[in-house]
Amino acid sequence: MAKAISRNQYIRYLYHSISSQKCRSTKPSFHLFHSLSNTPTTTKSLPLSPLAMRLDRLENGFISYRFLCTSSSSNQSNSGSGGCSAGANSGSGGSSTGTDSGNSESSGGSQKTEQGKSVRGSPVSWMSFFLLVCTGAGLVFYYDREKKRHIEDITNASTSVKQGPSIGKAAIGGPFSLIDHNGKPVTEKDFFGKWTVVYFGFTHCPDICPDELQKLAAAVDKIKETSGIEIVPVFISVDPERDTVEQVGEYVKEFHPNLIGLTGSPEEIKKTARAYRVYYMKTEEEGSDYLVDHSIVMYLMDPKMEFVKFFGKNNDVDMLTDGIIKEIKQYKKAKA
Repeated sequence: MAKAISRNQYIRYLYHSISSQKCRSTKPSFHLFHSLSNTPTTTKSLPLSPLAMRLDRLENGFISYRFLCTSSSSNQSNSGSGGCSAGANSGSGGSSTGTDSGNSESSGGSQKTEQGKSVRGSPVSWMSFFLLVCTGAGLVFYYDREKKRHIEDITNASTSVKQGPSIGKAAIGGPFSLIDHNGKPVTEKDFFGKWTVVYFGFTHCPDICPDELQKLAAAVDKIKETSGIEIVPVFISVDPERDTVEQVGEYVKEFHPNLIGLTGSPEEIKKTARAYRVYYMKTEEEGSDYLVDHSIVMYLMDPKMEFVKFFGKNNDVDMLTDGIIKEIKQYKKAKA
């Protein structure tokens, strides 16, 4: 321990002695301070020991390090002071603009955040919503246009269709030979020159035949009142086994005085029904009590006993009246 202390003291002594010798020498201790010595010295330098040279190198390195640290710190202080002065000069404006810019950046950031949420977080973007609306509008427009076009096509088709000339007549009607309700033989030639409406039925019919014959009788009277045209109503039985001449005579008197009832043999009735395309058949036969299922149709025949038009059960008195008058007028107009 004592040796270390004495060695340190010896080193300090050598350091002070070398420092004092250097101060008196003409050679500067560090080349960076050579420009600072303005007065040249003429004192001769003393030779240095190896230990002193080593210490001199250590001192020069230490001084260089301190000089570099001092110069860097001074540069930093100068730039700091310049920055502070610049900051002081733009303090008030910078603070305000900084505040405004900060606010704008914060608001912009919030806007970006909100916009980002609306774009990224939302399941439907504005572009997809716009495309959806355009597609829906296009579909509605297309459907409405197609609907209007379809309606126009139907309207044009219904207005453009005109009844052309008839190619041929239905094969309805023909010659027959029957007996009227007075027992007089009758053929189709007995009705030439007259407008005739023919109906097929039977006297034991519970409801349909009476209803149809009443409708026919009312239409005949109404046609005569409105147009002055006389119509001959004809009833032909499809039940020749029970509808005798006497039975038919009593039956037709209940509906109209001009109603003509016809009957005949089963073969003649069958032949006549076939000529007029009439269906009939016995049903629910229990001894002598049975019903006859048959067609419910009225046939309008012209003065030559040729078929003009048929009228079904769905026509009421007015419809039957108007239909017959219309067909007769068209017939006369075509013949004129």
